[in-house]
Amino acid sequence: MESSEEQPGPQPQYPGNHCIRDGDFVVLKREDVFKAVQVQRRKKVTFEKQWFYLDNVIGHSYGTTFEVTNGGSLQPKKKKEEPTSETKEAGTDNRNIIDDGKSQKLTQDDIKALKDKGIKGEEIVQQLIENSTTFRDKTEFAQDKYIKKKKKKYEAMITVVKPSTRILSVMYYAREPGKINHMRYDTLAQMLTLGNIRAGNKMIVMETCAGLVLGAMMERMGGFGSIIQLYPGGGPVRAATACFGFPKSFLSGLYEFPLNKVDSLLNGTFSAEMLSSEPKDNASVEESNGTLEEKQTSEQENEDSIAEAPESNHPEEQESMEIVSQDPDYKEPKESGSKKDYIQEKQRRQEEQKKRHLEAAALLSERNADGLIVASRFHPTPLLLSLLDFVAPSRPFVVYCQYKEPLLECYTKLRERGGVINLRLSETWLRNYQVLPDRSHPKLLMSGGGGYLLSGFTVAMDNFKADPSLKSSTSTLESHKTEEPAAKKRKCPESDS
Repeated sequence: MESSEEQPGPQPQYPGNHCIRDGDFVVLKREDVFKAVQVQRRKKVTFEKQWFYLDNVIGHSYGTTFEVTNGGSLQPKKKKEEPTSETKEAGTDNRNIIDDGKSQKLTQDDIKALKDKGIKGEEIVQQLIENSTTFRDKTEFAQDKYIKKKKKKYEAMITVVKPSTRILSVMYYAREPGKINHMRYDTLAQMLTLGNIRAGNKMIVMETCAGLVLGAMMERMGGFGSIIQLYPGGGPVRAATACFGFPKSFLSGLYEFPLNKVDSLLNGTFSAEMLSSEPKDNASVEESNGTLEEKQTSEQENEDSIAEAPESNHPEEQESMEIVSQDPDYKEPKESGSKKDYIQEKQRRQEEQKKRHLEAAALLSERNADGLIVASRFHPTPLLLSLLDFVAPSRPFVVYCQYKEPLLECYTKLRERGGVINLRLSETWLRNYQVLPDRSHPKLLMSGGGGYLLSGFTVAMDNFKADPSLKSSTSTLESHKTEEPAAKKRKCPESDS
């Protein structure tokens, strides 16, 4: 009784590290299927053709397995030892078993009637085993496979895990690979390693992978250092970044800069007026009809289309974008205040966005970034050739592309340009293995490809052309080098004669 009374107490002692709190971002796991949601009270979530509420997961630790009961409530699953009595009687082989559909005595109506009575999935699986005429004739491995298949179909077990780079990359690649440009999870791990992503770095990232690469970099840096994200269009899309559930302290070192202003920054023609003119034009359009901002918000919400139920998607995406991006906040002033308050709030957010853009421009102008990551749907050659000027010498850069040919062209252009060493174009090969007692083997189905990576290091460019004295000295050295082989050539005929 004492332990049950002390259960609500430890919740404030673990602020989001071990216990699930209201408002946290979590990942629901069922077998090999994942889904990222935000914990909200009385929020209906649909996952694998089942709906439930996440109220009961609050206060429990991450990794807890829950069972879906009647009424959509989740109850913690008690660990029980699985009975082995039904697997004691097993056949030697499956050659005499005929799959004619008549081995199961229970019909679909009988199973539906059991569900209507409120019988749990574990009991339904047990009755299916008892009413199967061929179960005891199957081998032990076939019996385990049968039980696992029926449990997956009738037992609603859901595990709540903490979001991480590995889990979210597996989730996106399995369900919506097009959102992340078909980047496999092992390829993402190679990018983080080749790019030397670590705490305290000053990184530049250009990605159109729904914010997955950005979130992976933020997780590895742990809130220390700075990241400058270059984005195309009206604003950055960070749907996957929001699923990580980073605290606000992580966002202080995150900067954003429009991609169409990079050329002016390189040429030295960039000014604050270039940023101030753009938000005013957008504000006039948004105040007149509000369609532009709604369009940007809908695009960001479409990037997070992993979930199955639209009614559960919209609150999740709206809240996730509210934490990371500033665009979708327009709904709150419209609903809570008048149009004047909405305009003032919008102007305030535009000033904050302009300030962040100027800070990002100042960081880029220093041209001393510790690394560059490019993973976009655009051609990598113009992006890399322009962004390498912001990277300090002896720093790594990594470029991802789904296809090999653009990276081959990029490789050739970098060789002609110079200023880089250790260029390497690679493709990782991945095969999953089933690891079980006496039946470990590679899985029959494997990934055809996870994309290609072009990596290398920057070096200081040859500046001899700028200094005429150095140029003259190098020319004399080259003349001496050319004279020496010529003298040797004259001696060769004399020795022969």
